[in-house]
Amino acid sequence: MATLTFSPEQDSIDVEIFIAAPAERVFQAITDPAQVSQWWGRKGMYRITVREGVVKVGEKWRTIGVGAKDETFEVKGEYLEVEPPRLLVHTWVSSWCGGLQTTVRWELVPERGGTLVKIHHSGFAGQPAAAQDHYQGWTRVLGWIQAYVEKSETIETRPGV
Repeated sequence: MATLTFSPEQDSIDVEIFIAAPAERVFQAITDPAQVSQWWGRKGMYRITVREGVVKVGEKWRTIGVGAKDETFEVKGEYLEVEPPRLLVHTWVSSWCGGLQTTVRWELVPERGGTLVKIHHSGFAGQPAAAQDHYQGWTRVLGWIQAYVEKSETIETRPGV
């Protein structure tokens, strides 16, 4: 189960989850486009259909997905820090937030034979609706990656909504 907190100013979200797998495996699931498309989503909700980009500082990335009502969405950004398998920092611009650019920091900390995944998503000042939307989203996303890495659960095998 993920642990989430809002900053008092609602500028940032902090999320943590323990995944019973090495940091190398978790980093691979986060950065390999073929794997991201397998676990990031749920039938009847939304899913990633395209993931593009080279995981390298200064490189651009983007995902395209489809929502429950067949609406298309996009998330894109640029890699700011890449230190496999411990750190990934990138900008995040989602089509549903009107061009708001935020920053996502993934830290993977080896712990108790697995990995503590810490996400710090910042840049929501003055945008409480966007912060709340992402707050709920990260709860789902971390549960999905945990199930994928630990149990090989994919969008296709995950129980529906």
